[in-house]
Amino acid sequence: MTNLQPPDWLAPRGYANGIMTEVAAGSRLLFVGGQIGWNSQQQFETDDFAEQVGQALKNIVAVLKEGGAGPEHITRMTWYVCDKDEYVDALRDVGRHYRDVIGRHFPAMTAVEVGGLVEDRARVEIEVTAVVPAPTV
Repeated sequence: MTNLQPPDWLAPRGYANGIMTEVAAGSRLLFVGGQIGWNSQQQFETDDFAEQVGQALKNIVAVLKEGGAGPEHITRMTWYVCDKDEYVDALRDVGRHYRDVIGRHFPAMTAVEVGGLVEDRARVEIEVTAVVPAPTV
């Protein structure tokens, strides 16, 4: 297994931002730990829900890139939101951020309302699984 850590990010404490493991004949599985709406220096720039979604998605893409993957390799996303009404109310802007960062790739998704996240200012946390197929010859 390989730890995936963008080089300009502060190191996480007690977890990995992502892990990559090789499976059958050069295929790779990437597991991106829950990403929240803070920047590479672990600082929040906004408390706006949709803006935090946009940053979390950018963080996911940065971790995927470390494993040689992109948004098109995402097979599963799980979204943890602190307030489902805030999520629903922001759907138009969330969709814009999603298309800007991920594109028109729609993997299996789950959204769950939770009582809170570890980082108090976080409004959303998103985790991802990606599959990178073996190179074709």
